[in-house]
Amino acid sequence: MAIERIFVRARKLATLLSGATLVASTTLVAGAAPAGAAGPCGSSYSRVGVYAISRGDGTRTGTLEVYYSSSERKNCALTYGYGAYANTTSWKRVTISRGDGSGEQNNAGQFKYYAGPVYVSAPGQCIDVAGTVPDWVTLELDNVHCG
Repeated sequence: MAIERIFVRARKLATLLSGATLVASTTLVAGAAPAGAAGPCGSSYSRVGVYAISRGDGTRTGTLEVYYSSSERKNCALTYGYGAYANTTSWKRVTISRGDGSGEQNNAGQFKYYAGPVYVSAPGQCIDVAGTVPDWVTLELDNVHCG
């Protein structure tokens, strides 16, 4: 019985570590802008989230990035292509809104680099964000980046 518990704990630890590695590698793939450089949303915005958009089989097709500006008190989001969809014209979509669905902004179409940026002001609230690359491969995050 004790040996079974050790194996279960080892599997859980391995799962946690692989998840941490995925998050770290996703963040590293996106890269960091030099200090003082204006990001895609504007110079006052800092990246607060990077999320992989993947097919059901795990093949990554895009990246959803979320930014926040404390001076503007707004969130911003963009969707980039990844792999075969990076730097190629394909369907890309990004949507952002307050957690209650109000204030929705989106940008969608055939883009070479990214969809967006789109902005929402949601002080003291959570936001909903979604990204699609290409048609029908969507990541939706509800009630995230609360503040």
